[in-house]
Amino acid sequence: MKQAIVNGIVHTGEEIINDVIIIENGIIISVQKEIPNDIHLIDLQGSHISAGFIDIQINGGERLYFSQTPTEETIHDIYETSLKYGTTHTLPCLISSSKETILQGIEAIRNYKTKYNNGVLGMHLEGPFLNPLKRGAHSINQVRKPTNSELEEIIRYGKDVIKVITIAPECFTAEQLDMLLESGIVISAGHSTMTYKEAQHYFSKGIKLVTHLFNAMTQFGHREPGLVGATFENESVYAPVILDGAHCDYAAARVAYKLKQDKFFLISDAAFLGRKVSSFKWENFDAHLENGFYRNEEGNLAGASISMEEAVQNAFNHLNVSADEAIKMATCRVAAAINMENKLGKIKPGFPASFVTFNDNLSRIETLNYNSI
Repeated sequence: MKQAIVNGIVHTGEEIINDVIIIENGIIISVQKEIPNDIHLIDLQGSHISAGFIDIQINGGERLYFSQTPTEETIHDIYETSLKYGTTHTLPCLISSSKETILQGIEAIRNYKTKYNNGVLGMHLEGPFLNPLKRGAHSINQVRKPTNSELEEIIRYGKDVIKVITIAPECFTAEQLDMLLESGIVISAGHSTMTYKEAQHYFSKGIKLVTHLFNAMTQFGHREPGLVGATFENESVYAPVILDGAHCDYAAARVAYKLKQDKFFLISDAAFLGRKVSSFKWENFDAHLENGFYRNEEGNLAGASISMEEAVQNAFNHLNVSADEAIKMATCRVAAAINMENKLGKIKPGFPASFVTFNDNLSRIETLNYNSI
């Protein structure tokens, strides 16, 4: 059945208009001036509307943690919980794990996607091929250098599921990096000790994304600009930020936004959503809520506790940007970073009928999702 979304201020991802959105079978079929006759109306009563948020790095839902239990139940927990906070499309994140766990996670997402036509896009594999000196909360027992055989198996089995892989490029041989570049998986540089010069070299090879800017990477210095400095200077590199005030100061985020502009976007990196899990332990990984943030026994941040809804609100309140700009940081900019700008993140014909509605100052954000069975 066709439906018309009317009386809304429409943030398309390209412009702000007052048109009518026509949807059918979970897809936007047109954006037009006229309201068709004999059609079911969804009246927004003057609210704003945009595409739903996209979170490409989320570790758990309200109850379950994907790396501990890489199952369809966990994926569904992540997806259903994300919907409560405006996120309609997700990449469940698997952190540094054994090869067997990685393959299990790939299989779980593949099976889940065959059963549900919803917003689970695939997997973000964060590790295990990271620099142990920048491992953060990742288990030292799982962080390792790649071997050709393990990398080949992961690519062969998972290239249709893994949409993003976080690696420390300096730990790879040239042959191994080429294997990944040729796989079509989006490579994100993170958990790395790269110098500025090394980072520029790897960016020139085709890496166009970093993992949680500022965290677990070489910082900007006036004599060694580091991976942060290389990211700032390279106009083609996307820079996601965990905007919770703890993973980076809001002032640092403002500087990053001024430099990166449309390459700056938001992630949650949530260990769990909703702050219902107060403590968590799995193998050598542990996290507990401390003043609203997840930290491990060593005092390191162990995943965030914010949702994309909170990240967007923080962008509006702390980065001196408009509501439209804050929304773009969670929609069309994210889609572009993972090469899905022609499929997601905008209100355009052919795009999913997955939306958020919100008021002028983003204090109220609600999910309006028709792209799910």
